[in-house]
Amino acid sequence: MAGLFPRPRTVVAPGAVHVPEWLPVERQRELVEACREWARGPVPLRHTVLPGGGVMSVQSVCVGWHWQPYRYSRTADDVNGARVAEFPDWLVDLGRAALAEAYGEEYPAEAYAPDTALINFYDGAARMGMHQDKEERSDAPVVSLSIGDTCVFRFGNTEDRGRPYTDLELASGDLFVFGGPSRFAFHGVPKVCPGTADPATGMSGGRLNVTLRETGLGGPGADGRQ
Repeated sequence: MAGLFPRPRTVVAPGAVHVPEWLPVERQRELVEACREWARGPVPLRHTVLPGGGVMSVQSVCVGWHWQPYRYSRTADDVNGARVAEFPDWLVDLGRAALAEAYGEEYPAEAYAPDTALINFYDGAARMGMHQDKEERSDAPVVSLSIGDTCVFRFGNTEDRGRPYTDLELASGDLFVFGGPSRFAFHGVPKVCPGTADPATGMSGGRLNVTLRETGLGGPGADGRQ
């Protein structure tokens, strides 16, 4: 059924743009392989433990900088103390291409310099509560790529976790970018739709979400401790 009913590019809110089927299947498969390699170490895929003792249902691994609630560091002090994998140049290029696609000439894509990727894996039962991405010291846009099972993505407002918000489906290959007035909007994933993944992507089940961000924390010598 894919492609029978094309999904249009949508501006969900000022600065928030959904581009369906942006990433070709071949690139999705390459990204899946890269994520599998990162998940094997030096810092393994894990369920993040929150300060209150709760455990996130998604599994995560980071590249460039390690995120833990609610800060960045070069080493995964809450996992095994190892330094995270380096952020590759090809991910910078991918992020710039994504911004050019989403914003056109409205944003100087060549100036975008993402230095961290947060990779989340959702099984059929995993969810992500409404939250803001605000640990970064940069207000550059966040680039989000989806691979595997379709999910319901809830994109809200910048004030709180309640309404108004918009629910939309993010399918494999979809690009979602949020910046400008929407950079600090609350967002989450209330539902994953098992059985919707295309095995050609290398994902037989589950959803992989890769978000690229600028931390604003400095170069290779910085440790990001706050």
